[in-house]
Amino acid sequence: MKILVIIPCYNEQESIERVVANLKEQAPFADYLIVNDCSRDNTEKILRANGMNYINNPINLGIGGGVQAGYLYAKQNGYDIAVQMDGDGQHDPRYLAKVCQPVIDGEFDLAIGSRFIEKEGFQSSFMRRLGINIISLLIKILTGKKVYDVTSGYRACNRELIEFFADNYADDYPEPEAIMSCVLNGYRVGEVPVIMEERQGGVSSIRSLKSAYYMIKVCLALVVDRISTKRKAGKKMQKRGSTDKKTVLK
Repeated sequence: MKILVIIPCYNEQESIERVVANLKEQAPFADYLIVNDCSRDNTEKILRANGMNYINNPINLGIGGGVQAGYLYAKQNGYDIAVQMDGDGQHDPRYLAKVCQPVIDGEFDLAIGSRFIEKEGFQSSFMRRLGINIISLLIKILTGKKVYDVTSGYRACNRELIEFFADNYADDYPEPEAIMSCVLNGYRVGEVPVIMEERQGGVSSIRSLKSAYYMIKVCLALVVDRISTKRKAGKKMQKRGSTDKKTVLK
């Protein structure tokens, strides 16, 4: 099967060489694409100097836009599986095959690499874990599906979801919204235990007071998405009922 690893990248000059080297060593069966989201440091120079596979976004699109660009590339080039992997070194490519396997076996449409199942390795800060638990609970309330590591950017999906994500992907911090969108649209979502590392360089986009802002923003977005989905479903049912009624009258 053709597997593409999508690596969204913004100001990762300290880690991107090591990330790609580890990926090539641990997962030589997979292709990779780095999506450089208008980095302001020397990231692009490093990518070009080392002959890495990358594209440049014309403007900064954020993590969601960067990942979606990768899914569009995967769709256009006929990949069977797409894997998201961060460019900061947190995601260990030794687990890439493990994350892909439930998708290959047809068990999941979306398999998420989760650090909270076996609780080994880097577990993030207390405040981040608190926010993750709150978002996880909200997704459970809204969809009935329990996912523990809702913000994990280490995930694999099949061709059907590649096509879906190429056209439908949240712009800002999209991981939780992508999960809910998958569940509400009938896709099978599951988790695979992995061990993650601390970032190997750069600065997280979610830190200090921004963590609270992120949590509030994501929770509101999830509620709005759920309401929007119910309205769309209601309109479809009304349209179907109207069509059925016309058929009976005929």
